[in-house]
Amino acid sequence: MTRPAATPLPTTADLLLETLRELGIDTIFGNFGSDHPALLEALAHARQAGLDVPAVVLCPHETTALSAAHGRALATGRPQVVAVHTDVGTANLGGAVHNAARSHVPVIILAGLTPYTMEGELPGTRDSQVNSMQDVHDQHGIVRPYVKWSYDLRTGRNAPQILHRSVQLSASEPRGPVYVTAAREVLAERVPRPVVPADTWRTIEPTALPQAVLDEILDDLLQASCPVVVTSALGQDPAAVVTLVELAERLGLGVVETARAAMNFPSDHPLHLGYDAAEVVPSADALLVLDSDSPWIPALYRPAPEAKVHFVDPDPLKQDIPLWYLPAHRYVRATGTMALRQLLDRLDERDVLEEHRSAAAERARVLAAAHVTQRAGWTDELGTSGGLTAAHVAAVLANILNDDAIVVNETITSLDAVFRHLPRNQPGTFFANRGTSLGWSGGAALGIAMAYPERTVVSLVGDGSFHFTVPSSTYAVAQAYEVPFLTVIFDNGGWNATKQNLINQYRGGIADQTDRYWVRLPDADLAGIAGMFGAWTAHVNDRSELDHILREALAEVEAGRAAVVQVHLPRISQQAPDQLTVRA
Repeated sequence: MTRPAATPLPTTADLLLETLRELGIDTIFGNFGSDHPALLEALAHARQAGLDVPAVVLCPHETTALSAAHGRALATGRPQVVAVHTDVGTANLGGAVHNAARSHVPVIILAGLTPYTMEGELPGTRDSQVNSMQDVHDQHGIVRPYVKWSYDLRTGRNAPQILHRSVQLSASEPRGPVYVTAAREVLAERVPRPVVPADTWRTIEPTALPQAVLDEILDDLLQASCPVVVTSALGQDPAAVVTLVELAERLGLGVVETARAAMNFPSDHPLHLGYDAAEVVPSADALLVLDSDSPWIPALYRPAPEAKVHFVDPDPLKQDIPLWYLPAHRYVRATGTMALRQLLDRLDERDVLEEHRSAAAERARVLAAAHVTQRAGWTDELGTSGGLTAAHVAAVLANILNDDAIVVNETITSLDAVFRHLPRNQPGTFFANRGTSLGWSGGAALGIAMAYPERTVVSLVGDGSFHFTVPSSTYAVAQAYEVPFLTVIFDNGGWNATKQNLINQYRGGIADQTDRYWVRLPDADLAGIAGMFGAWTAHVNDRSELDHILREALAEVEAGRAAVVQVHLPRISQQAPDQLTVRA
């Protein structure tokens, strides 16, 4: 008798796809290359068999892929996966890895390695010239400064365990990207399917503050005449926003958002002190810093010597930043969510003196009056006539956006204008990049819009940053996967951050006097790049047409089409390009 053919063992690539679904990961961002035949075959086989495997979001450039994963991780709080091609695809991730690391987002980067056999010894052996050219001594070294952990998968026999460990490490506080590689031979290897209990790979449990520390923080806040909370990214966990509001109201705390990367505290709340820590920090006598990497700049301003300072952060000493120190009385390794909940619970347990309750109420009254005065000054900035300004663009958007619209901000030198004139009051309605590599917003808006298809997503970006977003890749993805969002380009004709940094250091110097900043960009139809991929586009040159065009753009987004509006602001430089000398 002829025996029936045995069912072949799964490949490593099969196991990777199965494990991703078990981990709740439903999307792979990225693009593929010569290292991925086994993975592509596994995807095709699974689709043919009707198996449930992650969807693939094919991104023409790796910056788009990782930035989209970054944005979706921010929006959902869940780990995301990016697939890239050997050393070259890894290198193409560029500054997006820096952004993921500094923003503490859980992302697993899966990269191939060039084959390690040359003469047909194993399935997946080298079979093209590029296999040799992509063989480098230390592919992991390209991203090592930015990832929490990296590993080379050497056999499929423990591939599920390695993926579970990747997610466990990436999603444990402080969160961050991890990097895993596998050669073609490993991906093609056929191996037994191991049993891996998912409930044995949990993330690290949140660290609780000792009662003595809670009491010390509460005592300092209660006894202070001017206690202040400084935060940048607390709102990456939307639950923390509500808790901070409750604590601030009960203790009469002012809240300042510096380098705002999330909606951390409602903009219109009477205890909101704005976005410039320099206006608040020097006069505070008690400071609670929550999830802020750079709450003040010591060379420019700092707390008073007698002020009590408490840092609460998953990484309170910023151990991955070589030069960083800000003196404080307490450094507490904990999430802001955990610390705030504990502080409120401890406050309920304690007998708060009537004098402290009265003082908190009086502080709240004084801060509310200051809040009103501050906002009135901001309104005066707008004026009623004149040319286009970043502040006016933000104010018009504030007038037409719904309360639950999500703003993605990468305007850099227009940050203050956006913060002041486009208030966000609901958790999860504002996101910015905690990193410093420009070009994040295009992919981030894609990822956030994918996470919330029922909500309006608006990306604000300067023209310099827009170039870095690789817009052809961004809007190709938006078109292919029908992801509508609005992009507003604040076009001032160059890289204003570079100009402002020069002026800060050499104000009145030769470069400043002679308009030699080397920051000017060519005038161009930037929106037209998106138009090539089906986006609705428009230009705004006059304040009177701004409201109408933005409303028309939002209507297009509501109808399911991406839209880009290029707003032409005053030029920051008129410097002509250098004349090149041509030599034979």
